[in-house]
Amino acid sequence: MKSWLKQSRASGLDDLELADFSDTGRSVRTLQRFDEGEKILTIPHGVLWTVKHAYADPFLGPALLSTRPPLSVDDTLATYILFVRSCGSGYDGLRSHVAALPASYTSSVFFAEAELEVCAGTSLYTTTKQLDRQIEDDYKALVERLFRRHQELFPRDKFTIEDYKWALCTVWSRAMDFKLPDGDSTRLLAPFADMLNHSPEAKQCHVYDGFSGNLSVLAGKNYGSGDQLFINYGPLPNNRLLRLYGFVVPGNRNESYDLQKQKLWLSSGLDSTSTISLTLTDPLPRSVLRYLRIQRLNESDLAIIAAHQSDAAVEKISDSNEVEVLGFLIESIFDLLDGFGTQLVKLEEQLVEGFYSPGGNAWSAAHVSLGEQRVLRLTRKTTEDLLATVESGSGNERGLLSAPPQCAKCEKVSVQLMRCGRCNKVTYCGRACQVAHYKEHKAMCQATASGIGSERN
Repeated sequence: MKSWLKQSRASGLDDLELADFSDTGRSVRTLQRFDEGEKILTIPHGVLWTVKHAYADPFLGPALLSTRPPLSVDDTLATYILFVRSCGSGYDGLRSHVAALPASYTSSVFFAEAELEVCAGTSLYTTTKQLDRQIEDDYKALVERLFRRHQELFPRDKFTIEDYKWALCTVWSRAMDFKLPDGDSTRLLAPFADMLNHSPEAKQCHVYDGFSGNLSVLAGKNYGSGDQLFINYGPLPNNRLLRLYGFVVPGNRNESYDLQKQKLWLSSGLDSTSTISLTLTDPLPRSVLRYLRIQRLNESDLAIIAAHQSDAAVEKISDSNEVEVLGFLIESIFDLLDGFGTQLVKLEEQLVEGFYSPGGNAWSAAHVSLGEQRVLRLTRKTTEDLLATVESGSGNERGLLSAPPQCAKCEKVSVQLMRCGRCNKVTYCGRACQVAHYKEHKAMCQATASGIGSERN
């Protein structure tokens, strides 16, 4: 593939080479020093895998154009990859890239049932089960709409459901998304650049030129000669890393638990398609409390809200409503935690004792379960603290539509906040939010602080 890319005038290849690394597998190594921000590699637009190029193919293009409604972006790219893989020497360049792709993937949709059961109870488990069913349905539709109508282009033995699943995972794990100058977006696969592995320590370093159509890779940090070259997929939790890319990051600080079609929503009468992520940095998003407050409004609450012409979705309605909401949330989180196949303490012991083969599918699933349980426990603790705060003041109702403690900048709900030392009126979750909010808060803060000074005098 590297020699073909040189013929395609990709620049920077002389300074790089493919290599095998003990911890990450096949990737790219630098052959010289690069400073952060320096351009390392440019892939010309003519060799990128895009929907536009699929439609321009003289054989595949007419078949795609005749399909109505059009295929999705992922289905188009997956079909394009399988089509080129099935063709002969007429696609030498593109076929060399396909030949360099992994023969198999470790995304969660390829897990054996016993491996997936290790993370039973997680949002990944639920999403993977849904994906399995969706892939089957999408493949059947693809057969009816495209493959069966153009059997000369799509021989059934090379376009099986396993082939389709492999091609989809190729797209999910290797595609890049970019905004175009006209506001639209594009998804593409870039030969050689798609060999780079993820590192949270590297800055985002791939750049798409919407005018030339070329893709460039910049140094996301300083590199010495012989270092492995990395890109950053973004601040992703392990459940998404494993679902899309087939790996996890132990101790991932971006862990989350996705509330989707879970008992919490269903038992509250809410839209079961709603998805809200609980994270280590924001374990109780305001939107969760907003939804639950609305669901538990009584006639008295509605009358008071109407009189104040306020929005019930914004702040706390009353102490009684808040106690009911927080109590329900705590009970629901207990139920969610009870639904995990292996509880947190046991899972931690198993990982320490080497119960799961390091790097294996079950080991990765265990880390996802570990991370999601930690997030849910933090959410439960935050909710319990809020409930204790409300109950301690319930004998003296604190007023309609007062909010639980939250950061004035990011609106994170918490009871562990720092208060502005000058006006003593607003709270922040940390120094960064206080600094970022200062321009907006400055006038009110100075006025309030002046008033306080006058009172003291």
